[in-house]
Amino acid sequence: MAVNLYDSFNNEITGETFRCIDYTSEAFVFEWTVAPKGYVPFEHIHLNQAEIFHVKAGEIKIYIEGEEFIGKLGDTVTVPAGKRHIAYNNKPETLSCVVEYKPGLDTYTYFQCFAGLTLDKDTNKYGKINIAKMLYLAKKMNARSLVRPTSVPAPVLKLVANLAFIIGCLLGWVKIYARYTGKQ
Repeated sequence: MAVNLYDSFNNEITGETFRCIDYTSEAFVFEWTVAPKGYVPFEHIHLNQAEIFHVKAGEIKIYIEGEEFIGKLGDTVTVPAGKRHIAYNNKPETLSCVVEYKPGLDTYTYFQCFAGLTLDKDTNKYGKINIAKMLYLAKKMNARSLVRPTSVPAPVLKLVANLAFIIGCLLGWVKIYARYTGKQ
């Protein structure tokens, strides 16, 4: 059965919880809560989408292109498409945000894959999902809602994605794609 993103899922290591609120071609919208000392596990870039954080409780610290931004209750912080960023819970209480990815593109399916790996606890000790499997899944779905870790140069990531796809085909990862998304 496919992952239902309207049911919340969490990454126990990073302290993040996600729950889809709405999905259209204009935006993928989700509730994101982060426990005290919680964090996004790596700096990254959304290649084709803006990421917009609406702070509902707590305080967020976001570094965008190395510049620090603080968002408090009622604030909105926008990360334009193509800009490197990382976010943290900046206070000892729970952070709660409504986050939008604009445009929506194929983010629901992409997030189903992300959620599936998270729910399967297919992560490293820092809470990063299995990058090889995520690259395979993104290539399998021909994803447009791409996320690139900034620690890996784009040409290297493209090469690794192609290798991950070949390995995934050989290892039968199409089964996890079907399980996470309900698609073949």
